[in-house]
Amino acid sequence: MAIPVETFFLDPEGEGTLQSRIQQMIAEGILSGRLARGEKLPSSRRLAAHLGVSRITVTLAYTELQASDYLEARPRSGYYVSGNAPEPPQFAAQHPRRDSIDWTRALGRRFTGGLTTFKPQDWSAYRYPFLYGQTDPTLFDHANWRHCALQALGQRDFAALTADQYDQDDPKLIEFILRHTLPRRGILARPDEVLVTMGAQNALWLAAQVLLTQRRTAAVEEPCYPALRDILVQSRCNLASVPVDRDGLRPEALPAEADALFTTPSHQSPTNATMPMARRRALLERARELDSLIIEDDYEFEISFLRPPLPALKSLDADGRVIYVGSFSKSIFPGLRLGYLVGPAPFIREARALRTLVLRHPPGHMQRTAAYFLGMGHYDSLIRRLGQVFASRRQAMEHALAANGLQVEGRGAFGGSSIWMRAPPHVDTAELDRRLRSRSVLIEPGHPFFEGPSPPRNYYRLAYSSIPAERIGPGIDLIAEELARMA
Repeated sequence: MAIPVETFFLDPEGEGTLQSRIQQMIAEGILSGRLARGEKLPSSRRLAAHLGVSRITVTLAYTELQASDYLEARPRSGYYVSGNAPEPPQFAAQHPRRDSIDWTRALGRRFTGGLTTFKPQDWSAYRYPFLYGQTDPTLFDHANWRHCALQALGQRDFAALTADQYDQDDPKLIEFILRHTLPRRGILARPDEVLVTMGAQNALWLAAQVLLTQRRTAAVEEPCYPALRDILVQSRCNLASVPVDRDGLRPEALPAEADALFTTPSHQSPTNATMPMARRRALLERARELDSLIIEDDYEFEISFLRPPLPALKSLDADGRVIYVGSFSKSIFPGLRLGYLVGPAPFIREARALRTLVLRHPPGHMQRTAAYFLGMGHYDSLIRRLGQVFASRRQAMEHALAANGLQVEGRGAFGGSSIWMRAPPHVDTAELDRRLRSRSVLIEPGHPFFEGPSPPRNYYRLAYSSIPAERIGPGIDLIAEELARMA
């Protein structure tokens, strides 16, 4: 007798295709011991009718499970749980009846409690998502990325895909960074001066861990990227905040005790200020006087659709004191999590050793896929397309902001993907964000970017990377309406 069809159900919130969800449902039943070896599965027709899917979908799922030796087909009889199917564990996992551990004492260090902005996972369900850092799937080159991923899965690239490279990176990706990416920023480097990281944030963490101790002082921009401040706090170094103005960080404000400075000169986060050439040279001179190191986060230089970006600080550095952080995650897609560090060989050697202790190296298949995507010219085509679309969206946002009389506090001189805003002094943009969500509008409150117990509450950021141009005007209208109500 077949297993009752009523015992099968699909999770309505499950992810993946119907076929993959059916495969997972049956495999989990076998692995949990609920479906025993030799038991007969319902016919494809009955299971399809019960689940409300096509019969071919169930048949394909059964066929895949047979290929994986979870099921076996018997002529004129149907499908059965295979005699070679994985055995369930001999004992059932159990949660402790009570937690007797005092975790307030047991935890040696805590990594929670930072002010990093919460961004909803269902952001794409909102009609007006002015949310920074997410990608617009309509702009991405899915076909060519898929082609590159398949090519990276080929026999010729088998070693790059499967081998444990220990502490090394994909040579094709390193070659592209050295020959194409860095020269665009005026930077020349050798292979031993580049390290691939799991995005720019991982690069910043590695730099902080290698360079800072409890006796050293790190200077950081105010306001700044919240996760960077969290990284520096967790390093237990002394932290000094340096205010920025409309031209970015002021070199004369850099404290004399600063051992390392973390800065975003090309596109200050979050104000979008761009540091002029004269100030860049002054900052290098000030760092030379103090014998300080500079960690330059050049996170959005590719999105320069208004005019070409200024040369990177690293390209002006004659002393080898600038460590450069770059990322492909902002320009390709955020889930890629590929970035890179560029610095003197002794620094990269230590950063490589630390990375090896934590994660060895970023996945080989992802590195090789990205190398093909970059090397075949698809990346440059994507950047050109993003620039054209972002220019149109930026124009739509500028027009809508002006029409509604909203105050712009900072806009990128070369492009970028967001605008830094200031609401009236009495407005708490966290409350504004809460109210707007009920109207399907997402903004980013600005207070997490500031240090201290009483940060200003009336700043917010509006991004145009994830919202179509035709929705920008109506979305800005809703923001203006809510601000008027709060007044």
